[in-house]
Amino acid sequence: MTTPIHPLLLCGGSGTRLWPLSRRSYPKQFARITGSESLFQASARRFVGPGFAPPLVVTASDFRFIVTEQLAACEIAPADILIEPEGRNTAPAILSGALALHAKSPGALMLAAPSDHVIPDAEAFRAAVEAAIPTALAGELVTFGIQPDRAETGYGWLELETPPAPDTAAPLPLRRFVEKPDAPRAAEMLADGRHLWNAGIFLFSTDAIIDAFARHAPQILAGVQAALDSGVRDLGFTRLDAEAWSGVDAISIDYAVMEKAERMAVMPYCGEWSDLGGWVAVWRDAGPDAAGVVTHGPATAIDCTGSLLRAEDPRQQLVGIGLEDIIAVAMPDAVLVAHRDRAQDVRLAVSALKAQGASQAEQAPRDFRPWGWFESLVTGPRFQVKRIVVHPGAALSLQSHHHRAEHWIVVEGTARITIDAEVKLITENQSVFIPLGAHHRLENPGKLPLTLIEVQTGAYLGEDDIIRYDDIYARSAQPKR
Repeated sequence: MTTPIHPLLLCGGSGTRLWPLSRRSYPKQFARITGSESLFQASARRFVGPGFAPPLVVTASDFRFIVTEQLAACEIAPADILIEPEGRNTAPAILSGALALHAKSPGALMLAAPSDHVIPDAEAFRAAVEAAIPTALAGELVTFGIQPDRAETGYGWLELETPPAPDTAAPLPLRRFVEKPDAPRAAEMLADGRHLWNAGIFLFSTDAIIDAFARHAPQILAGVQAALDSGVRDLGFTRLDAEAWSGVDAISIDYAVMEKAERMAVMPYCGEWSDLGGWVAVWRDAGPDAAGVVTHGPATAIDCTGSLLRAEDPRQQLVGIGLEDIIAVAMPDAVLVAHRDRAQDVRLAVSALKAQGASQAEQAPRDFRPWGWFESLVTGPRFQVKRIVVHPGAALSLQSHHHRAEHWIVVEGTARITIDAEVKLITENQSVFIPLGAHHRLENPGKLPLTLIEVQTGAYLGEDDIIRYDDIYARSAQPKR
């Protein structure tokens, strides 16, 4: 590529269609669903190499340290990470990235892409992106269309003037966007050859997309520009201004701009692609065996057909016998069992659990923090046992509790412990007691992860019983460690 492309990775969503694996506290883009890396990491790697600039990322505040940690594991340094004060859909998110890039490099080419898609042949998709560069440089907004292989009702479609040739090597004129169809209409579009799936991936110059917003959504442009202008730098992140952002319409890029734009083109892509929009997509992407069965983790299928059995915890065994067209997903704290035809109704389970006040609706078993993560192992009246893992060089906030005392036992690594005025090191098989009300901090001064078991005792053990006095991650006194 002669013209550098600036990837914009969108990863602020909190989708629930892959519950219980994907939850609001740790959504699917950060989970390992199809391989050894998360979908976000695979997306970042897809756009690394000759012709690609460092990525710009738009995400939510709760995910900012997950983003940096996962990018660091890939040895990818982002150009910037924009923090949305709240989710406002794809139009404001993409525009914020375009405006930020335009301020530094007017007219630059940007590739806006969700970070939860599966595209196995990264080289082929990069070739499609490269083929679309001249059209984007000419001022058109290019969207990517996927060659369909089934009458899919879960995607939006793109209608072309004529069917694309198998060897199409340049974008084609877009006739119109098509909403998610019913089954008969999807079958018609599959048969006529003029329709592609809408991948929700776009290539454009910053000039072109900003002009499109100025023409078709000027109020969004004004609001996002104000949020960016009043934003602040915070530990390497750019926080968009919350007040200005709250006044921006929550709307998709398709509705806000793309369906109204005069100069739209479609770059056909014939390779494999999936947005993993539900458990049936995961089942299909995993490649079912001759009986239509997919197993993952400690799962066993006996005389099953057309089913997905997925277990996430090595301490459990998921066994299915005589199942037909069933989705079964087992997490340590929640299990989903659904007919394959009802897999898109997972949101109903999430809504029901939220109505019951069940934490499993949105909270993942592992609670990720800037310094590492923790999980609850055992809970009972007036006590709780947790496993805590602290990254090398990381530290929890200096804090105290009104209602609980804590006992820490180091099982791996070395911990630096602050208790009021005392600071000491404890190593494997050593322990320390934190009295109720004591000011305390846990740090990992070593080069390996620190693992400890925490035993809490007291009348109230909620995560909101924390008073924070100092924090290296510049978090406020919110109820997080």
